Amino acid sequence: MALLERHVGFLDALRGAGLPVSLAEGLDAARALTVLDLVDRQAMRAAYAATLVKRPTHRATFDTLFDLWFPAAIGDGAAGPPPERPERPRGGPRPPDPVADEMRERLFDLLLDGDEAGMRQLVREAVAAYGRSPAGAPRQTWSAYTVGAALDPRTLMAGLLRAVLAGQERGGLAERTARRTLEDRLTALQDMITAEVRRRLAEDTSVERVAKVAVRPPLENIDILRATRADLAELRRAVHPLARRLATRLAVKHKAGRRGRLDFRRTVRASLSTGGVPVRTYHRPRRPHKPELVVLCDVSDSVSSFAHFTLLLAYALREQFSKVRVFAFIDNLDEVTGYFAPGVDVADAMKRMTSEADLVWVSGRTNYGRAFELFAERYPDVVGSKTALLILGDARSNYGQLALPALAKLADTARRAHWLNPEPRRDWDTGDSASSTYDRIVPMVECRNLAQLAAFIEDLA
Repeated sequence: MALLERHVGFLDALRGAGLPVSLAEGLDAARALTVLDLVDRQAMRAAYAATLVKRPTHRATFDTLFDLWFPAAIGDGAAGPPPERPERPRGGPRPPDPVADEMRERLFDLLLDGDEAGMRQLVREAVAAYGRSPAGAPRQTWSAYTVGAALDPRTLMAGLLRAVLAGQERGGLAERTARRTLEDRLTALQDMITAEVRRRLAEDTSVERVAKVAVRPPLENIDILRATRADLAELRRAVHPLARRLATRLAVKHKAGRRGRLDFRRTVRASLSTGGVPVRTYHRPRRPHKPELVVLCDVSDSVSSFAHFTLLLAYALREQFSKVRVFAFIDNLDEVTGYFAPGVDVADAMKRMTSEADLVWVSGRTNYGRAFELFAERYPDVVGSKTALLILGDARSNYGQLALPALAKLADTARRAHWLNPEPRRDWDTGDSASSTYDRIVPMVECRNLAQLAAFIEDLA
């Protein structure tokens, strides 16, 4: 593959993975390559990163794709053919493997010294020797698991600690520091094995195919309802920096909006001193509007993670609203504003809310119609002409009543009303979903990830 084709394919892969790469940025990267020594792979990586990567959260995706499209080696990446490994009899004991033993001895020294270049070379040799499935396997492929099983690096930890501490007292700061350093090196080793296996798979199949399955979307584009436990932890850490960026943007937006309507009379009068040319315009003073925010959120199991992150972001931005009140429901409704007092961790507030609030009436199955009727009956004065009403949920009411008149009255009373649905639009109106029916009363927006959520809240405030 020519360099130009590889460059274009790399840009397409970045866009496909969710990174915003414009045509101009692609041209900037191409111009940077013309002044670089293309043999210097790290210089190429730095040039591409400087011209294409805009956010720190995108760097891991960029590095993964760069390693696929501009690999550090071809084939085994080592001198000579891979060493022969002894075959393990099916069902029998594992025979001695001098090749793996020799590699483990080398790995011990490399981990002790922190020699990354040496570890990369060892990983190439180990993947060549142990990464490919046996010849008799039904499908030839590459596996990081078999390489890790052969090297078994975790079993080296005890010996590494003894070598690092060299007689120092165990259990103290020195051991904790050494253990953390070695854990980081073992994690880096596993990442090297994974990257090398991906490279070999790309050689045997195609770079495009491997890129589609190897790359996770950027953090802000991860579907909240389908996020893993690790993804949710990363998203939780990302919310507060996101809130700070949003708050800065909103402050600038409010400041720019302080100019009110044009004061035509003052402007014309002032223009008389400049021959009738309105060099300077005058505006009536305008006080920036801070809406009240009322949130009605479905906290049933199917959408609880989405409600969690929406409330987390809304409360991180509560200075942008004059008042925030939250009402949660499943098949009963309760005000839960008190659980989200200033200074309280929203994750802890969500746990208290689900265990202490009166949210279940009979079945414990979501009932939007009953929730809207209870809200209109119990809190008739909460929604007013200054209120931004925000409804969170998937609009799946288990084929129960919808209470459209009650919802219509709330929407008419509020200054603005919006519904955030965490389901993909293609799933709306399937099964027990009443999305289109509710959408005719309250505009419904697909909101599946942090990027969509941030864009919506910026417009709301």
